[in-house]
Amino acid sequence: MATPLATRGHLLASRGPPSRSAAAFSSSSSSSSSWLPSSVLLGRRPTRRLRSTSPQVDAAPAPGKGGEYRPTLADDVLLAFFRSKMVEEVGWDSEKPGYAGLMEVANRLMVKGKSALETEEAAVRVLQSLFPPLLLVLYKALLAPIANGQLAAMMLEARATALSCQWLMGPCSVNTVTLPDGKSWSSGVFVEKCKYLEESKCLGICINTCKLPTQTFFKDHMGVDLYMEPNFEDYSCQFNFGVPPPPLYTDKALKEPCLDICTNARRRRELGRNSSLDGLGCPQV
Repeated sequence: MATPLATRGHLLASRGPPSRSAAAFSSSSSSSSSWLPSSVLLGRRPTRRLRSTSPQVDAAPAPGKGGEYRPTLADDVLLAFFRSKMVEEVGWDSEKPGYAGLMEVANRLMVKGKSALETEEAAVRVLQSLFPPLLLVLYKALLAPIANGQLAAMMLEARATALSCQWLMGPCSVNTVTLPDGKSWSSGVFVEKCKYLEESKCLGICINTCKLPTQTFFKDHMGVDLYMEPNFEDYSCQFNFGVPPPPLYTDKALKEPCLDICTNARRRRELGRNSSLDGLGCPQV
């Protein structure tokens, strides 16, 4: 489940190389010039890396082995807060700690609903509970209408999602999407490999507790269109803020077969009810 201001600018910092006299002075008076940067003492051009906003803005992942995202203390706090809201909705908590426990609560949320729609509505309530009610009302009334929602989609939702939801989804970055009017805006978020989908091992949990409720939440409670495109082969996901989702009967994500890693699908296949997973729609969608 994905959880929901800056102006563009370019900063350029550069400094020319030191004069020969300065270099000579530094070599002959090392004691008096020890305060100088090493780049100046060696006659190199000092450089400074400054982040600037561009059509492709990477949300730098916390360091880990092989570029894998490693949760920080702030991520642990966000996970605990999000989990507590899910527990309030479900009325049950797992004994497992951390992300594994969160996934068990998500599974319980999935099976608690009598229908896919009930599960979606429960997930929307969880998302609502993450924000002060007045904040959502003011945001939808004052910020969302600016430039037909494009400003909110590009400046807030996309960047806030990329920066604050890596603990839930994994490494992600802001990218450019094409809006219905043909314009291109930096209002997309690309999730390299969604941890929520991979850990749940269930297409139904992805659709009913993440994709559909997140799309509904942003539209109904924040006033911004969102179309999410999960890829069930490589577990990536594309968030398209400012793009309305298609009707359910044409949404290709809802027509996908069960995941290869789905334990329920494997169990049905082992029982001989289906010879293969091809064309086997998820029974929970």
